[in-house]
Amino acid sequence: MDSDAMRGDGGDVYWRRRMSVLVGVLVVVAVVAWACSSGSGGPQQRSSAQTATSGPPAADPLLAGLRTLALGTASPTPTATKATPTPTKVSRPGAPCDHTDLVLSLKGRQDVYPAGALPNLMATLVNTGPVMCTTDVGPRTMEIRITSGEDRIWSTSDCVSGDTSSVERLERGIPYVRSVDWDRKRSRTDCTTGRVTALPGTYVAVARMGKLKSPLVVFHLR
Repeated sequence: MDSDAMRGDGGDVYWRRRMSVLVGVLVVVAVVAWACSSGSGGPQQRSSAQTATSGPPAADPLLAGLRTLALGTASPTPTATKATPTPTKVSRPGAPCDHTDLVLSLKGRQDVYPAGALPNLMATLVNTGPVMCTTDVGPRTMEIRITSGEDRIWSTSDCVSGDTSSVERLERGIPYVRSVDWDRKRSRTDCTTGRVTALPGTYVAVARMGKLKSPLVVFHLR
């Protein structure tokens, strides 16, 4: 036995070589058998055989076996691997809301507020999950902030004391709504200094809640 037959992929080479020799031998035998069968009968015998049958000639069993053997040496087609289904997210009613199931929005009552009119902002939070869930919508968790350029002007989370949590049950598709009026004054986190009235100009409001952020709302003070 060749040394290649004793090593890993060499075994495959060895058997391919042996199979090639076997196929070659069968080809030679088939040719010889065909030549002998053709030479044993004269022209008259071949003519009589052709006249006796009108159908196509029968397949040579030897050649058919040779074809089957040759096809058997081909590598098998690999079986396709089935994709593993992605597990679906299942929630139980009353569990904390997943942020991917929540939609946070913010709207302003109007675009321009004349002098003395207080800007009004309305935040909505909607649960799009399959079941009811709970979440904290307190002023520190669900914040509405107003800025002017890079300047932080006002926030609902400023100057809040005591227990600021407020857990709400959010049914699927039923929005939680919070409406706030801005008194047009600046706010600070420490609440130790007096509050200053904001100047007329353009302001931007946004609602934030953890990883959630609403679209921006732009309004003007006169």
